[in-house]
Amino acid sequence: MPQIDPIIVTLLMFGAMLLLMAMGAPLVYCLSIVGMAGAIFLWGVNGAEMVVVSTFGLMNTFVLVALPLFIFMGLVLESSGIADNLFEMFYKVMGGLNGGLGMGTVIICAMIAAMAGVSGAATVSLGIIALPAMIKRGYDKKLTTGTIMAGGALGFLIPPSVMFVFYAFLARLSAGKLLAAGMIPGCMLATIYILYIGILCHYKPHLGPAIPLSERVDFWGKLKSLKTLILPGSLIFAVLGFMYMGITSATEAAAIGAGGSLVCAAAYRNLTWKVFYRAMMNTTKVMGMLMWIGLGAAFFSKIYLGLGSQQMVQNFIERVHLGPYGVLTIILFTYFVLGCFLDDTAILFLTVPLYVPIAKNLGFDPIWFGVLFVVSMQTAYLTPPFGYNLFYMRGVAPPEITTLDIYQSVIPFIILQTIGLILIIIFPQIALWLPDLLFAE
Repeated sequence: MPQIDPIIVTLLMFGAMLLLMAMGAPLVYCLSIVGMAGAIFLWGVNGAEMVVVSTFGLMNTFVLVALPLFIFMGLVLESSGIADNLFEMFYKVMGGLNGGLGMGTVIICAMIAAMAGVSGAATVSLGIIALPAMIKRGYDKKLTTGTIMAGGALGFLIPPSVMFVFYAFLARLSAGKLLAAGMIPGCMLATIYILYIGILCHYKPHLGPAIPLSERVDFWGKLKSLKTLILPGSLIFAVLGFMYMGITSATEAAAIGAGGSLVCAAAYRNLTWKVFYRAMMNTTKVMGMLMWIGLGAAFFSKIYLGLGSQQMVQNFIERVHLGPYGVLTIILFTYFVLGCFLDDTAILFLTVPLYVPIAKNLGFDPIWFGVLFVVSMQTAYLTPPFGYNLFYMRGVAPPEITTLDIYQSVIPFIILQTIGLILIIIFPQIALWLPDLLFAE
């Protein structure tokens, strides 16, 4: 094999990938073409055999069975009517407060995240349901869109999270521990959003006015509306409770969630063959996209690591003498930069094999590091120009909300997410207390 400077390899491989992306090539082709070219250059035509080896190695993992089940669950719930009923409930319970609809929207997003495991479900559902309702009642359009997008991104962190399942597979860690590790940080971020909206609207009521007196309900009406929580609460308990109590594995909990989503849709009389067919087809499409990106990124990463990139990074760490937390800051900054341009799945497959061993060598807990990674990806979902939640919101927002409005609306929430990330770094037990409690050896 020819000896090549890892720095030159980095410039060539990532430069070629970005060039292909700039030319409009799909991400999976960019990753696969560059990886294949590198393999053939180094090992000749036999390098193509690595594609087959990588493919079988990636697919032959039981934990990945949870992915289509969680995705199917989220897609069915999106059509089940749960989001409509939850918003109606919080409209009655919290609508009388300044910012109440915004705070309720964050809670709904957290609940959908605990049922669906994906970010897009809450963003699209509440973009259709809550956005026009809040705008109609005088809410500031930037506060409204930012709240829905940031709340929707909680699906990355609050279990069952598809991103944690992928991370567990790549880092060879317990999916159950990772899913437990995301619970408290996810609830913490949701609380930070709620406090921000409540305080902001308390001092600036025109940004999130309370609903008119004529639309409010009395105490008993509020209490009666809480029955809406029974069905989603039962599903959340079935998926997370069984897993945390050790009754099921993460994959088995995903199967329960998929079945439970069908029960929810049936209970709301929205389970039709059209809904079922659409959920099945979209699950297939999403999984096809994720698997192809995963395969391309895994192959790219394998070639890149095989050329000595990990040793290059390790040598850099030893030379700069930044200390463990200085290196951690650089790693998290690279996540932020990559998130502006790359898909979160590609970032996962490209960086986890490189960064997790480095984090372990620095003495960091890989479970804790996984939570930091997922929070970073949650931020990446909101950062222009490639943030997926920005695209979701643009797809459902009315014409009077411009793309610039959408971009500006996420800035306060990116700052709040950064504060949350810093808190998890300073206090690791925010992420580690629950998995240590539930999975104590």
